[in-house]
Amino acid sequence: MNINRPSDISHFFVAGINYKKSDTAIRGQFAVNNDQYEAIIKSAPDHHIDSFFILSTCNRTEIYGFAEDASRLVNLICSQTKGDAATFADFAYIKKGADAVQHLYNVGAGLDSQILGDYEIVGQLKQAVKFSKDHNFINCFTERLFNSVLQSSKTIKNDTLLSGGTVSVSFAAVQYIKENITITPETKILLIGTGKIGRNTCKNLIDYLGTNNITLINRSDEKAQELASSLQLKFASIRDLESNIAAADIILTAANAVEPIILKSQFKHTSSKLIIDLAVPSNVEATVADLANVTLVNVDMLSKLKDETLNKRKAEAPKAKMIVAEHFADFMEWHQMRKNAPALNALKIKLSEISKQHQELLNGGETKCPFISFEQKIQRVVNGTASKMRSQNKGGCHYIEAINEFMILVAN
Repeated sequence: MNINRPSDISHFFVAGINYKKSDTAIRGQFAVNNDQYEAIIKSAPDHHIDSFFILSTCNRTEIYGFAEDASRLVNLICSQTKGDAATFADFAYIKKGADAVQHLYNVGAGLDSQILGDYEIVGQLKQAVKFSKDHNFINCFTERLFNSVLQSSKTIKNDTLLSGGTVSVSFAAVQYIKENITITPETKILLIGTGKIGRNTCKNLIDYLGTNNITLINRSDEKAQELASSLQLKFASIRDLESNIAAADIILTAANAVEPIILKSQFKHTSSKLIIDLAVPSNVEATVADLANVTLVNVDMLSKLKDETLNKRKAEAPKAKMIVAEHFADFMEWHQMRKNAPALNALKIKLSEISKQHQELLNGGETKCPFISFEQKIQRVVNGTASKMRSQNKGGCHYIEAINEFMILVAN
């Protein structure tokens, strides 16, 4: 990866699809799991890309990175997904430069989430960047931007109520159950998948439905057993999935599976059931929705739920946007100064040469201990030039002005 790749902000892109234009079926075609992410990283050099990361959640799949053009990033991510680049392009948004930077701030703040202020995106963003960083695919620009986005998100979390209350996809699922099902001690709930979303959902079921008649199933039996034991729930082996589906009144799925694990063929002469699919790609075969005795709800349906907490979050959005604007401006100033760093270093070297020549003249051709005042004057001129470069755009004129200014200071 020593080949010289684009690193200027004009070559920084985000290409993605999200809930605004695509449904769960489309988003599922472009969801990226860890195995796919690993394969994408291995093939990235062949696409002339050496700095990128992929954010894949239930409501978006986005690739951020540096490339000659956005199509390289699109082709890279689609090289390992079910969906192809042409389909991706039909639903995608592409942003570059400062617009791509701004988009990442909004995503990290929860301002672009399907459920406004959903703070789970921060953890997902950390995992995405860490995965690429562990494989040496995060450059200085991206790491600085990521850290600034995290700082912005943390400030929003602490200083606003944008993420206040309890509103997330997992909580929305419990809310839906409360509004549509009468829960009794006999109501049997089956939860499939005990990852982060599954664990959050499980705790919400206990806290807000007041029930522990919950059976946990996971691809790894040990993980399901561990969570069940800690919460005093039941667990079952993945081998007994079909019998547990038949017995359950409510089924929630949050498994990280590439293909559906709940199939229409598993429902034979069964009682009425509510199925809530929290996964993307979907854990439930689409034809299950055709069954007369089954109600199937997915994350897009859950996101439409409105309540008082969401209304309060909307009122906090302007404050959050102001915080984002401040961090965005600070980052862009850092970027501009980083862009000017070679010119400022060259200027400092040139002024040091002039200073040395002047001292030699004063000392009869011999160099003695340099005067501290010369160093101070050099730094003063460099700092002044940096300030001008931030506020003006005059290119090489600053270099000439700085030398003239230094000569005047030396003469005095």
